[in-house]
Amino acid sequence: MIIAVDGPAAAGKGTLTRALAEHYGLPRLDTGVLYRAVAATLLADCLDPADTEVCARVAGTLDLSRFADADLRTSEVSQLASVVSSQPDVRKALLMFQRAFAARPPGAVLDGRDIGTVVCPDADVKLFVTASTEARARRRWLELRQAGTDIDLQSVFENIRDRDERDSSRGTSPMRCADDAHLLDTTEMDIEAAFRAAVSIIDAVWPGTGG
Repeated sequence: MIIAVDGPAAAGKGTLTRALAEHYGLPRLDTGVLYRAVAATLLADCLDPADTEVCARVAGTLDLSRFADADLRTSEVSQLASVVSSQPDVRKALLMFQRAFAARPPGAVLDGRDIGTVVCPDADVKLFVTASTEARARRRWLELRQAGTDIDLQSVFENIRDRDERDSSRGTSPMRCADDAHLLDTTEMDIEAAFRAAVSIIDAVWPGTGG
């Protein structure tokens, strides 16, 4: 079973997909980590993110073990990841990795921006997880503060708003809700409520889960 979970930044996809993967006994891939790792590599090696050939080469030889999770969650890496993810050659380099991951039995839970539309268009279940910009900005702001990053809420709001615009307007694999995806708005939900709603959708679509 392949579960595709798409949606904008800070909508709760990461926490939700971790819970779903555990619930259904499936491996999970946060595809955003791939783009964050490309961005982190560019920053660490002082490479030019505007050089598309360099970015594609980094994506094609990516070493995920090089960075701790915290290294990939900084505001600087997040912003650059959104920029490099708009480059067609970077997306092409990472597409095969994502599809190969999903194709291995017994399936997988994948989250990103274009899983249900491009990476796994034939996924068994598709969710598009979203929330208001204000709610997502506050969630990300609290995460950053807990991680020790000193940043004001308005700056986080503007960063997320700008990222939404880049992700939805890029020419290659723009973020959008697949026609056959189930919309899950988590604005007024805590993670437990979002998890229960997602499981209800998945079990209704794919009764064989036995959830």
